[in-house]
Amino acid sequence: MSPRTCKLGTHWLLMILLCALSAADGCRDGSWPLWDAYAAHFIDAQSRVIDHANGNRTTSQGQAYAMFFALADDDRRTFERLLAWTEVNMADGDLGTHLPGRLWAQDSDGVWKLQDSNPASDADVWMAYTLVEAGRLWNVPSYTALGRAMVAQIAKNEVADLPGFGPMLLPGPTGFQHGQSWTLNPGSMPLFLFQRLATVDPAGPWRQIAFGIPRMLEESARHGYAMDWVNYIPGDGFMPAPTIEAGNKDGDVSGGSYDAIRVYLWAGMIDGSGNLRAQVIGSIPGMSAYLANHDAPPQNVSDRGIPMAQDGPVGFSAAVLPYLRAFPNTSRISAQQMVRIARMRDASTGLYGKDLAYYDQSLVLFATGFIDGRFRFGAGGELNVEWKR
Repeated sequence: MSPRTCKLGTHWLLMILLCALSAADGCRDGSWPLWDAYAAHFIDAQSRVIDHANGNRTTSQGQAYAMFFALADDDRRTFERLLAWTEVNMADGDLGTHLPGRLWAQDSDGVWKLQDSNPASDADVWMAYTLVEAGRLWNVPSYTALGRAMVAQIAKNEVADLPGFGPMLLPGPTGFQHGQSWTLNPGSMPLFLFQRLATVDPAGPWRQIAFGIPRMLEESARHGYAMDWVNYIPGDGFMPAPTIEAGNKDGDVSGGSYDAIRVYLWAGMIDGSGNLRAQVIGSIPGMSAYLANHDAPPQNVSDRGIPMAQDGPVGFSAAVLPYLRAFPNTSRISAQQMVRIARMRDASTGLYGKDLAYYDQSLVLFATGFIDGRFRFGAGGELNVEWKR
């Protein structure tokens, strides 16, 4: 078989696999069965997103992601119910003046309540962005106003001016500055969100944050792998945080794993018309090189940039699909990940993975929704949805 024939065959295999996943998750015109399956399994009658694997807790991240998926699917009823529950239970009844607390869970007395009132910026920026775009796409000015109010709160409470660098998003309002060093979470920073917020709030720090993300990734990545947690020290710059016990995160984390996998996902979704996408992709080439010789992304990468042997879950394979598109000659690698995802689909639920984990489904929804063209992010970070075209 000639090289050209082999390349063509791989291309068609990838197209067939993409069509197969689209058929499983819904055709590009109409309903989104994966979102329907997600909502049926993870969203209860109150409209809170339940993380079944972690004590049936609810996080602001889960609420924010679900609001985005509902908007992408033109599911306004679910969007409104998610927003209402979040505002009442996690934001003291007013998202315009209170960023949502991170964690709603059951205490030792069996009472369900807000257990961690410290906000999580990864949820906050997604929620604010989604509200602004919902206001524009559905023509609901109250959503836009609420999103803008959240943007102002994020700028005030969750952005630090790093000496010698400039503004950067912190993981939350408290617990992430330690004397003259700051701890950051790269997975909390989808560059396209800040591109859009720069238009929504031109006087804010958003454009500077967007332009600073490539440098942060380039300096902190080891052997081209993104890290879960990054420290910034004036004069030394960005570096992996060997361990983290900061703020509102549970336990110790080192290297790159569950938070860092989102860095690859967000990178692949950046619009390619400027040079920022190339800069971000160019700072984290390690995952692409690794997958050329391995069946799945590693579950963990050490803070020295050494992949561990254990394969990551199904959501990791989904998360790298948009990222792999940015590299030449990766059709075979992408097809391999698509095969792995398809094999791990649970036919009885329409969800993915052995344990049907909330986080895995979120990653698959983001990745396949983007690849299927249900949504895209424009040159200014604006959300383009299929149901508007």
